[in-house]
Amino acid sequence: MNLQQIFSQSDAIGKAVALLLLLMSIASWVVILWKAWVLRRAGGDVARGVAAFWQAPSVDAAAEQIRQLDRGALVLPLVQATRQTDDGTLAGAGDRAQQLTRTLRGALHTVMGRLQFGQVLLATTGSIAPFIGLLGTVWGIYHALIGIAGSGQISIERVAGPVGESLIMTAAGLAVAIPAVLAYNGFGRAIGAIEAELEGFARDLRELFSHAT
Repeated sequence: MNLQQIFSQSDAIGKAVALLLLLMSIASWVVILWKAWVLRRAGGDVARGVAAFWQAPSVDAAAEQIRQLDRGALVLPLVQATRQTDDGTLAGAGDRAQQLTRTLRGALHTVMGRLQFGQVLLATTGSIAPFIGLLGTVWGIYHALIGIAGSGQISIERVAGPVGESLIMTAAGLAVAIPAVLAYNGFGRAIGAIEAELEGFARDLRELFSHAT
C-alpha cells in the first residue's frame, strides 16, 4: 500500500492528524529556509555596518554608509537611537547616559525581535510533532484492532498490516520534528552571536555619546 491508499482508508481523525503534520512540516521548512537566508546575510551586514560606523568621519556619514550596507536594518536603528530627544517629557529626565540606555535598549529589543521571529514556531513544531504522530499511531492501531475484532478472524497477517500502517504516523511525526529541532538550535547559536555583537556595539555607542555635548 502506498501513502495515498493509507490516507484514503483512514478515518476523519487519522486524516486530520496527517494534514496537521503536513501543515506543520510546510510551515517549519518555510521558516527554516527563510531564516537561513536572513541570518546568513545578517552576520556579514552587522560586521560591515559596525566597521563602517567607526571608520566614518561623522555620525551623519556613518548613518549613510550603514544604510547602504545594513540590508536587514539591524545596526542602523541603534545609531538612530542615539539621536532621539525626549525634551519636556519624563523620558527626557535624567542624564544623557540614562536616556541613551533607555533608547538603545528599546532599539536593541526591536532588532532582536526581528531576528527571533520564527523561533517559536520551530520550537513548537519540534516539541509537539512527535506526540501528534504518536496520537495518530495510537488511534490508527485502535481503529485497526476494532476492525479486526469485528471481522471475527484474528491472525498475524491481519494484525501486521494495519498496525504497520499506523506506525507510519510516528515516523511522520519524527520526520517533522527533527529538522525543526536542528534548525532551532542552529539558528539559536547564530542569533546569539549576532546579539552579542549588537550588544557590544550598543555599549560602545552609549559610552561614546553619553559624554558628548
